[in-house]
Amino acid sequence: MVRRARPEDIEACAQIAKRAWAPIMAERGAVMGPDLRRRERGDDPLEAKADDVRRFCAAHPESVLVTELDGLVVGFITFHADPATGILTIGNNAIDPDYQGRGLGTAQYEHVLNWARENGFAYAKVMTGLDDCHAAAREAYRKAGFDIAIPGVTYYRKL
Repeated sequence: MVRRARPEDIEACAQIAKRAWAPIMAERGAVMGPDLRRRERGDDPLEAKADDVRRFCAAHPESVLVTELDGLVVGFITFHADPATGILTIGNNAIDPDYQGRGLGTAQYEHVLNWARENGFAYAKVMTGLDDCHAAAREAYRKAGFDIAIPGVTYYRKL
């Protein structure tokens, strides 16, 4: 069941983020090296990601949904709805790795996309990485109907 998040769900969302982003942070750390990675995300990148999720959930509770299975929060999705542009932007979202592959992410996307349609939004947008660790996310977004893509890349240079 997908529902609006409640204050007591925030920590579950933060912990899911840490578990879901662990492979991504490990890959980025290997690519960036410890110095650049620390400068960008501090000494604990997973806790920094969890803090991002906590802050967003606390500041924008109306823009956070959770997915519950048997009374347990197993996923979350954040979004920003901009009526001026008619674009809904999906932000941080994840299903706990122990529950992935069950269609729960698809259910989250469909729930928020249906809400956007019902509220007059013309487009939905989501951004993700092009690295190997984001392959499943890219596939999930394609499965949810995202079909307009603008690839990107981030470059760094040591000075």
